Amino acid sequence: MSITWLAASPESIFPPVEKATEHGLLAAGGDLSATRLLKAYQHGIFPWFNKNDPILWWCPDPRMVLFTDKVHISKSLNKVIRKGVFKVTIDQAFEQVMKACSAPRQNQPTDPDNRTWIHSNMIDAYTDLHHQGYAHSIECWQDDRLVGGLYGVSIGKAFFGESMFSFVPDSSKVALIALCQQLQRWDMPMIDCQIYSDHLSRMGAEEISRTQFIKKLSPLCADETPPKQWHLDTDLPYSL
Repeated sequence: MSITWLAASPESIFPPVEKATEHGLLAAGGDLSATRLLKAYQHGIFPWFNKNDPILWWCPDPRMVLFTDKVHISKSLNKVIRKGVFKVTIDQAFEQVMKACSAPRQNQPTDPDNRTWIHSNMIDAYTDLHHQGYAHSIECWQDDRLVGGLYGVSIGKAFFGESMFSFVPDSSKVALIALCQQLQRWDMPMIDCQIYSDHLSRMGAEEISRTQFIKKLSPLCADETPPKQWHLDTDLPYSL
């Protein structure tokens, strides 16, 4: 199956998501402008590519999602939340969270532009989205040190999770729980987790078909809630 190459103009159109390969690759090329990225997410498409590769656009089938009212809090994690081990904030250190997510894992190369798909071009693009009120970070702090968190994109009542990190055990889990609880309060029912992982599955995420995902996504993105900086309710996360 041939891959559609997008023109550099952000107005160039993505092909139908059904045209994606069996692995979910839909298109290549284009740019990482805010216009392009927002259009992609609204159609269930996201970029994922290495620094020196062309921009690659994906829409896998099945799709991993986490319904915010189904996030799983284990007994051990519930104890961590009750003890107040971490302080959780939103939108206080967006670029710092992205850079932490890009930190090399074990056995990865140390070149900052080649070690991960979260390279400088992606950081610049998503930081721009953050300044426009579309991209958000959730931070976990311990003794004033950033130890875990995640970031993603919000359009209307949909949240698209991009990446998470944890320098201290359970920190990213607590950030995800706080996010789910906050999104529930804002009537935002679903987080796009993109592709399957054991970690997310243990947190309550599940796979649904691409058709189901797009059907659920469309009305959420159609909500006309304007973008804004987020603020976390002070009592989150709360334990069971």
